[in-house]
Amino acid sequence: MISDGVLQPGTFLPSTREMASLLDKHRNTIVAAYEELITQDWIEPLPRIGIRVSLNLPLIKPRSFQEDGKNRTYSSPAKFNFKQNIPGPTANHFPLKRLSIVVNDGFPDADLAPFDSMFKEYRKLLQGTKLKKLMSLKDFGGTPALKDSTVNFLNNSRGLNISTDNLLITRGAQMAIYLAAAMILKPGDNVLVSDPSYYIADEVFKQMGANLIRIHVDQDGIDINGVENALKSFKISLLYVIPHHHHPTTVTMSQSRRTRLLELIRSYQLPVIEDDYDYDFHYNNSPVLPLASSDHDSNVLYIGSFTKLLAPSCRIGYLIGPANFIAQATNLKRLIDLRGDTLMEEALSAIINSGELDRHIKKSKKIYSERCDHTALSIQKELSHAVNFTKPHGGMALWLKFKPEYPLGDIISKAHSSGLLFTGAAYHEGADQKHNGIRFGFASLKETEMHNAIKILREITM
Repeated sequence: MISDGVLQPGTFLPSTREMASLLDKHRNTIVAAYEELITQDWIEPLPRIGIRVSLNLPLIKPRSFQEDGKNRTYSSPAKFNFKQNIPGPTANHFPLKRLSIVVNDGFPDADLAPFDSMFKEYRKLLQGTKLKKLMSLKDFGGTPALKDSTVNFLNNSRGLNISTDNLLITRGAQMAIYLAAAMILKPGDNVLVSDPSYYIADEVFKQMGANLIRIHVDQDGIDINGVENALKSFKISLLYVIPHHHHPTTVTMSQSRRTRLLELIRSYQLPVIEDDYDYDFHYNNSPVLPLASSDHDSNVLYIGSFTKLLAPSCRIGYLIGPANFIAQATNLKRLIDLRGDTLMEEALSAIINSGELDRHIKKSKKIYSERCDHTALSIQKELSHAVNFTKPHGGMALWLKFKPEYPLGDIISKAHSSGLLFTGAAYHEGADQKHNGIRFGFASLKETEMHNAIKILREITM
């Protein structure tokens, strides 16, 4: 009523007792409301007289400095020079309308995430005195607690031998890829990537002016002979590799190829980004330790994410590397992100230390393994006429390669018209692509959703 002008400045208000009677509220409620209004300068107490609406209200009504007072902000496109043609979402990102099912790139099921435990930690932080101290810290590489917890988690689960000096906490693995590439690449540099490769990483390298040299991927991972030939023929500034669950094909690099690749890395002193985005979900046997766990002469930058363990909204990743590299990468991160999500980082640290995250991984791994089996069986039964695929050893997606008579663009469009949206990586046939495949994320699909998605694909391919 004050901000609307009903109660003018200087108007006296009823006493707290009278106002409580008028509004049929407890007097303590009115006292608390008056105290809050006094704090915000909406009303002012006059000793032995009463409480009135403040003569100087905390309302700021901006005045235009233009004579006509008209607002013309951003009514036309920018006329100054700026970077354009920055890659956007891939073509299979249709509007979310009339959709019954969304098949993603291979994300975790958020319903399984231990959010209750994390929320308990949130409440502890918000109700205690620790948060104020944390918010005053200037550790741009992540909260000390999460860095300690992550180091222990990675050393135990991935066979690393690192300290917090080797670790930078980021807002997801994508930021880690960007920072690592920005630290190494300059325009004109050559980067070795797989064929096919994780397309957003490719876009990062291209945006930095790098030339991409593609190396074939088969059932055993990236072709090491191709890597060696490229190293002999070109000056290579960086190798981007995904050995564990290759994106998009899901294949796992064989141990013999890992050994040969490490030899090349040491021999050529080759900087490497090892992207290990979903290491923990390996089903048929124990996961193969990353390249970063072996002797690489400090040339491997290891990147991973807690996002794939929890939910897409939990944007926490990490970059592992030599201490001198991480120190400079932390300085670079500070220029674009002064502080991460302190509350989430502290809560995540707590569930790592309590063992809750390990229990969550074991539970999720069992469920995802069953979903992988069911999805593979259903696709083999219903879609063998249209797609080829190999059930992966782990991960959260299948790589479906449609036969030539089923162009991927047509499949995606028809699926969308039938209420099925693919948001995963799609690799169309084209001038620089010889693939006709898409990622079919199964981990977040309930059984009914999975069967309905496959039913739609069967109907549009028959």
